[in-house]
Amino acid sequence: MATNTALNLRRLRQNSLIRDLVCEYRVSVQQMIQPLFVVEGLQNREPVIGLTGTYRETPESLLNTIEQDLKVGVTKFLLFGVPAHKKLCDFDSSFTERQIQSIRKCFGKEVFLGVDVCLCSSTLHGHCGVLNAEGDHIENQDTVDELVQVALRYAEAGADCVAPSDMMDGRIGVIRRSLDEAGLDRVLLMSYSAKFHSKYYGPFRMAADSAPKGNLILKDRATYQIHPACPRDAYLSSLRDAEEGADILMVKPGLPYLDVLSKLSQDIQKPWAVYEVSGEYAGIELMAQHGLVQGPAAHVEAWTAFIRAGASIIITYGARFAKQYLEQFQS
Repeated sequence: MATNTALNLRRLRQNSLIRDLVCEYRVSVQQMIQPLFVVEGLQNREPVIGLTGTYRETPESLLNTIEQDLKVGVTKFLLFGVPAHKKLCDFDSSFTERQIQSIRKCFGKEVFLGVDVCLCSSTLHGHCGVLNAEGDHIENQDTVDELVQVALRYAEAGADCVAPSDMMDGRIGVIRRSLDEAGLDRVLLMSYSAKFHSKYYGPFRMAADSAPKGNLILKDRATYQIHPACPRDAYLSSLRDAEEGADILMVKPGLPYLDVLSKLSQDIQKPWAVYEVSGEYAGIELMAQHGLVQGPAAHVEAWTAFIRAGASIIITYGARFAKQYLEQFQS
């Protein structure tokens, strides 16, 4: 008995060539940013547990890694500098500045270089800002004052984009004004505007030496990152950062917050990035190691979900594998 031809949807699914033609969302390596970690005083590069192909780099190995990434189509990077000496205030960003200058000297405008702007890798306690004397509160204005100086120094060193990830109030507006007044108005400002207080950051915190530490009253980042059950907070934070001059907004993590990304990208007409954080990425890698999932295919599925939810930029530890994975599994 003939079926209703109006309901015959499988004709459009029958082979990869047809699926290519009708694909509504397409992921490209050109949309991806590869995170990089460079560590002061490190003698040899070290693998990051859970993040296949990701290393804590030396200044020398960092350049070699970028050179190899360029060969597989990766041209956009997000740099995390990890200084050797930790402080409580008056932070020294010169190590990361030197790496920016080195990358720019070696690769010129062949690469897009974003640089994370935060203090967690520089503080003795691992928090993202300046603690008060009692150790129970991050001082917002003192932290913003420090962040502005760091952002300016990174931009002056040659960063194409500065990316504040601290979640302090008002830092976007101050950084934007400071960049413009310094004649650095072409530098992009990418805000981690919807950064949630998540349990998925573990491998990153080992890579960046950025976990809260010590016998402090303030044990975690719940007082400055967004509660997972508060999407309205994410909206207000993102709207404010857009109005203060952010060029790109971000949701972090990715998969647990696809609903937030979808809503925000519709409500706020800015380019949206999503950070597939270390725990998300490592989870797929761990399942793949145990034969529970086909790793490359699962990564492509996650990346497709990000684009479908409204992102135009994906920050992922798998950017350097994306060309290979997409050619295999996107159709």
